[in-house]
Amino acid sequence: MVSRGGVPLAVTLTPGEKSECQQVSPVLAEVRLPHAGPGRPRTRPAALAGDKGYSFRTVRRYLRARGIRAVIPTRSDQRAISQFDRARYRERNIIERVVGWLKESRRLATRYEKLAVNFLAMVKLAMIQRCFRILSSNRA
Repeated sequence: MVSRGGVPLAVTLTPGEKSECQQVSPVLAEVRLPHAGPGRPRTRPAALAGDKGYSFRTVRRYLRARGIRAVIPTRSDQRAISQFDRARYRERNIIERVVGWLKESRRLATRYEKLAVNFLAMVKLAMIQRCFRILSSNRA
């Protein structure tokens, strides 16, 4: 999961053949969003953008129950949703750019780490590196 500003927020690892849409709730459970006021961090984003692979009733129902707006286009075998926000969906390219940036990391692209726990650690290190780059570019 990536914020609007391109900051990686959370990640989970799945076996190669497992559907990504089953990971929506575990990834959202790991998200902690900062806010300006005192108190606990927010755990829910205002909206969640995803590609057509996330267009399932269970995903939409899960997001609706938590007050998260689903910005997910419908698949060709589904009825179109009238309130689909195309402008917000266009911002999904931020996610694709972060994923592309992570894939540029040679260690991740070639998958040197064979154990899932070690590979996940490398992904998280790359995410931390991404956060440091964003912080250093904001200070300049």
